[in-house]
Amino acid sequence: MTRVLRVFFTTADLIHTRVAASADPFWEMVLSRRRLFEQDTALVLRPWIEQTRPQSGSTMLRPGLVALAGLSPRGPYFPDFMTPAQSAEGFDAGMAAVLDTPPARLSAEINQLAATSEVPSWVRRVADGDREVIASVASSLRAYYEAAIKPMDQQIQSRVDADRQRRGRDLLDGGIDQLLAGFGPTMRWKAPVLEVDYPVRRDLHLNGRGLRLVPSFFCRGLPVALADPDLTPTLVYPIDHDTHWEIAGNKGLADLLGNTRATVLHSVDGGATTTELARRVTTSLASVSRHTAVLREAGLIETQRRGAAVLHTLTPLGESLLSNDNKRSFAPSLLTA
Repeated sequence: MTRVLRVFFTTADLIHTRVAASADPFWEMVLSRRRLFEQDTALVLRPWIEQTRPQSGSTMLRPGLVALAGLSPRGPYFPDFMTPAQSAEGFDAGMAAVLDTPPARLSAEINQLAATSEVPSWVRRVADGDREVIASVASSLRAYYEAAIKPMDQQIQSRVDADRQRRGRDLLDGGIDQLLAGFGPTMRWKAPVLEVDYPVRRDLHLNGRGLRLVPSFFCRGLPVALADPDLTPTLVYPIDHDTHWEIAGNKGLADLLGNTRATVLHSVDGGATTTELARRVTTSLASVSRHTAVLREAGLIETQRRGAAVLHTLTPLGESLLSNDNKRSFAPSLLTA
């Protein structure tokens, strides 16, 4: 029998389906540990692995890695309390939710884990509600996050922004059908069911709650869902780390505008706020504002206020200039920042 997760949508679910604005810090922690010791890794992850793996035995990283290995091992199941919905608001909110997990839930989910994975004795103490052990786990996870994940925030968000831009185009061009059909090849939209390649066969009925799709930098291969169908329906999917474009040598727009300003112009393609541009170009808001002002005066971009933010888009002249430059002056390379 084919192993697939079937997600059943109603009309209300289609209305309430969203793509998260950022990666989830707790999902990134869980998934990053799995990537750290893999041999076959994506090119974009190798700099992180080469920097982090030699430190895996350090007092900063090892306790967190041990905690993640014990509470979220590879296998058909790991406890949902390790990836709380509240972590969408940031690491601190997620940690508060983990620490507030009711004892009965801790026990039930760890017992379920023990049915499929070997459970260390200290994990049993977590299941028993041992506050000292739980506090130690929390401290270890925080140290791992601060050392291994937080320094990657800007790069991760840049990739998430690029992914969301693609999803936004799908939604604008073809509505929710094209959005859901665009998550292949591991997902297939056969309205009203989203089929997801998965380690086990299961069905998830959304029942009007919608689906929260969470882009992940460290997720590779198959998407991941929460095990408990009564929790907020969540599907974590891997960002497509495709080749990105960067300016090559001293040609094209780089000669005309300067390297950074030309990169800003490329980053505006598809629309971007000032904050998004700063993330993509890896520079300050003030610097981006100066570059966008020059590009606007030159008639290459236009800017419109959207609430508290401003949205920059290409003018026809900017699109034409960018199109010509892509053909002549840009070469593909894997950006790591």
